[in-house]
Amino acid sequence: MTVLSIVEVPDPRLRLVCEPVAAVDDEVRTLIADMFETMYAARGIGLAASQVGVIRRVMVVDLQERETEEEDAKPEARRDPHAFVNPEIVWASDELSTYNEGCLSIPEQYAEVERPARCRVKWLDENGQPHEEEFHGLMATCVQHEIDHLNGVLFIDHISRLKRQMLLKKLDKARKAAA
Repeated sequence: MTVLSIVEVPDPRLRLVCEPVAAVDDEVRTLIADMFETMYAARGIGLAASQVGVIRRVMVVDLQERETEEEDAKPEARRDPHAFVNPEIVWASDELSTYNEGCLSIPEQYAEVERPARCRVKWLDENGQPHEEEFHGLMATCVQHEIDHLNGVLFIDHISRLKRQMLLKKLDKARKAAA
């Protein structure tokens, strides 16, 4: 497994609509394994293929928190990994919830985002098997966030223009300070 480079704003690949996967094969399974490795190394809970520069409809999610980097290195610490190929939201609740979202492609920046509290998603797993499930809570938020990535949408697109500009200015300032 390989840790891939994470694409950050303003990279235009983050704005592309990802192509559907025609068949779940060894290449897709390798991508999924590399995406999990990359997500764990970055201490994230979700990652879309476009965030590693691959414009295909693949995403991974694992909400399990690990306290230390040593736990990240242990496969048994990864208790709830989910791979999604060609995910599609087929229903979303009218009820909304708000989470303080962040993104590996917009490092160390967070904003309150309102999304449907529940959603039903259909997808293929890493073996090409179809699934359909309703998600709620943080899982619903994370799945919607990652599907947005596959559609070229970032979490900052869900906040006001003023908040978005302030957040991007803060990111630019942090990048300059780190350089």
